[in-house]
Amino acid sequence: MAAGEPSSAKDGPVRAIVIGAGQRGRIYAQYATERPDLFQIVGVAEPQTYWREFMTSTYKIAPENVFSDWKEAAKVAKFADAVIIATQDAMHADNAVAFADLGYHILLEKPMAVTKEDCLRIYEATQRNNVMLSVCHVMRCSPYSQKLRELCGRIGKVVNIQHLEPVGFWHQVHSFVRGNWSRQDTATFMLMAKSCHDIDYIHFLMQKDPRAVSSFGSLLHFRPEEKPANAGDRCLDCPVESSCVYSAKRMYLDECDITLPDIESIGEDRVTLTKSKNGWYYGKCAASTGYTAWPLEVLHESPNVDTITEALRTGPYGRCVYSCDNDVVDNQVVMFQYKDGSTASFTMVAFTESQCARKTKVFGTTGELTGDGTTIRHFDFLTRVVTEYTPSAPPATSKLRGHGGADYFLVENFVEGVRTNNPEVLMTGAAESLKSHLMVFAAEEARLKDTVISL
Repeated sequence: MAAGEPSSAKDGPVRAIVIGAGQRGRIYAQYATERPDLFQIVGVAEPQTYWREFMTSTYKIAPENVFSDWKEAAKVAKFADAVIIATQDAMHADNAVAFADLGYHILLEKPMAVTKEDCLRIYEATQRNNVMLSVCHVMRCSPYSQKLRELCGRIGKVVNIQHLEPVGFWHQVHSFVRGNWSRQDTATFMLMAKSCHDIDYIHFLMQKDPRAVSSFGSLLHFRPEEKPANAGDRCLDCPVESSCVYSAKRMYLDECDITLPDIESIGEDRVTLTKSKNGWYYGKCAASTGYTAWPLEVLHESPNVDTITEALRTGPYGRCVYSCDNDVVDNQVVMFQYKDGSTASFTMVAFTESQCARKTKVFGTTGELTGDGTTIRHFDFLTRVVTEYTPSAPPATSKLRGHGGADYFLVENFVEGVRTNNPEVLMTGAAESLKSHLMVFAAEEARLKDTVISL
């Protein structure tokens, strides 16, 4: 299909090229192993040799369709139906515009881009070339989210939404202090990098445009002045490492020996002590246990005790969290007001046990909804009845279980849109995604200027 030329419904599986075979690119590609009748990976562009060869072997990609640079893939004639773009955030705009101009439909990892101008460039490229764009706002796509939106119509007029993203204390330091998204100049600001799909989620539930936005946030803790006395610059050589919450050695390398204190010593009645169910908090996902998946694979492509030890000794993930060059916030609140007087608030905070397990409350004039990403509790003011819903999850055999299973439903939705040549199918289409990205830019402007921004 030439750029700008409409096509009919497609026979056979959708063929896709993966542009950027990092963690997210590989996750979305997995749908092809689970539904080869609907989806095939026929090309890859990835600069890291290990992951490029991994994709080539896993999906039996022809040598002529394997590239070390995305620009090489963009130079050849169109040989697939779609691309999965999962490169670094700042690269998204050039990637998306180039492949839209070639006539590819696009599954684009969030965020669309890191500037307002580039988001508009992407949107305009998809429109002039008549190609579909689905941005990976995965949270919209799960049956849980679809049910929550449906129930918003059963509680009268929605008056207020409260939405929380608990980043997770270890996830914050992994990705946003030591990791790839720690600096605004090399990645983007925190609200865009981590929480643009939370703002999109509020937009998805409210189903109307906001009138104004304000925001407050800061880098409160991960700063040099918070560094403990006598602490070193690297965890492996630090004299206070064993007592540090954010020890890289404890997070990535060693299995932790957690001893529960005697309840009687606490001096309180009716106290129960348990270990956290998150494996990272007691070392069950450390290299010393034989674990090899994310995030160890970010530190080294072949994780084991030796390679992870060397990565901590010489690489960015072994640095003291108080001696890094990070500048993105570790806590932020955003408030929206709508033309009818209703409001919504969002809180992002690093310092939580829970990792990315969002909590949402929706308050209406005739009822209240409370959701935890799995179960929705509906209280009806008239009947005084509480109804709980637990919407379906992906197939039990699926490996695409991230974001409460929404990863699976996102790719399924994109593939269905391309197969049927129907952009109306897409839950995260170009126009909707552009709207919520503009809300994010406005919120960050409000934070930086310490003012209310009209929308």
